[in-house]
Amino acid sequence: MATEEHNVAKAEEFKVLANEAFKDRKFSHAIDLYTQAIELNGQSAVYFANRAFAHLRLEEYGSAILDATKAIEVDPRYSKGYYRRGAAHLGLGKFKEALKDFQQVKKMCPNDPDATKKLKECEKAVMKLKFEEAISVPGSVKRPIAESIDFRSIDVEPQYSGARIEGDVITLDFVKQMMDDFKKQKCLHKRYAFQIVLQTKEMLQALPSLVDITVPHGKHFTVCGDVHGQFYDLLNIFELNGLPSEENPYLFNGDFVDRGSFSLEVILTLFAFKCMSPSAIYLARGNHESKSMNKIYGFEGEVRSKLNETFVELFAEVFCCLPLAHVINDKVFIVHGGLFSVDGVKLSEIRSINRFCEPPEEGLMCELLWSDPQPLPGRGPSKRGVGLSFGGDVTKRFLKDNNLDLVVRSHEVKDEGYEIEHDGKLITVFSAPNYCDQMGNKGAFIRFEAPDLKPNIITFAAVPHPDVKPMAYANNFLRMFS
Repeated sequence: MATEEHNVAKAEEFKVLANEAFKDRKFSHAIDLYTQAIELNGQSAVYFANRAFAHLRLEEYGSAILDATKAIEVDPRYSKGYYRRGAAHLGLGKFKEALKDFQQVKKMCPNDPDATKKLKECEKAVMKLKFEEAISVPGSVKRPIAESIDFRSIDVEPQYSGARIEGDVITLDFVKQMMDDFKKQKCLHKRYAFQIVLQTKEMLQALPSLVDITVPHGKHFTVCGDVHGQFYDLLNIFELNGLPSEENPYLFNGDFVDRGSFSLEVILTLFAFKCMSPSAIYLARGNHESKSMNKIYGFEGEVRSKLNETFVELFAEVFCCLPLAHVINDKVFIVHGGLFSVDGVKLSEIRSINRFCEPPEEGLMCELLWSDPQPLPGRGPSKRGVGLSFGGDVTKRFLKDNNLDLVVRSHEVKDEGYEIEHDGKLITVFSAPNYCDQMGNKGAFIRFEAPDLKPNIITFAAVPHPDVKPMAYANNFLRMFS
């Protein structure tokens, strides 16, 4: 009995420490401390709900759902369990599941104005979803929006003073002026925006789902991770490492948009460089290059605000054309998320994936975009609720099966901007420093020099940006939790 009382008291001490770590935005450390509290006292719904909240902050929605569900099992009357689970379902775009949880919160706390507000927003989101489903046209029947756009017929007003494309060719001078305009928070005329996006679509759709990159002897190649709409940090990468060119080529490894509120500026800049010189920049799809994510995390709202509804549809079409993976010199495999739920996947299978669709919820394409490495061998459930976690043995077998040396992926915030795992066989690179203006992390990029392709990792800090908060254009409901 004394031991049990001691454990309960000790668990409370860990909870207090965990709460302090959470306030300091040290969410991973908070999770470790809540875990220690739970190991000493597994009958506290508060510990599970608090750990769920920390998982939410790290976008680990799958783990948040598991913890919130456990909190509900321990104490079915604890409203925060339903609240946290509803927020996690929402993060995954599962509005109907979120609605059930918030209905339960409202039932338990009928006089809570916060619960009432969130329930109303959730009901609105579900109604909108049902309406969109009702009016949607099957993909096979619907004509691509790109085919209906004639950018040449759009007049440019005489008073427009921004960057201009002369004719069909996008030049370095134009891209530089456009970036300078963006830096001053000026908009690009929609005629030129259409031209850039349509030309990029044409190029991307001709590529295979896995693109081979050749870096000649003595030359270098730079790989960047998630940028997430942090345009001013993108400019800083170019300051530190030079603009993209045939002599200074880049790969941006997905998640160009969402979260940061300059996502349109980021995507138009990357696409413009692609149009200027296709071999100067390679672009891979991330899990955020999808309708469901863009609807929730800001890109759709930003595009609608800065351009118009036609561009929302057009970007969705172009994102479906982005390749899923790249291989440098037959040795370095680069993908946004990670590896697979089965062994024996060959590069030829990845190359032939039909990617021209919204990401499915399972299968090779889903796993390429969503999976994460884990320290333990084997495979485990995804902390995100989509894809899976895979160990070093899975990485090594994949490399051996395909005669490769290294996996490079992105998809996860890292304190130093990168992390080397799986006995040096896997590197995570993340290029959005001080992610969402709150994580305090560095950004990083990797330079590979041929022929040995030894990774040279460069880290950098965040730079100031205009006072537009992350998620400024995000779904109203989600902003309540951020």
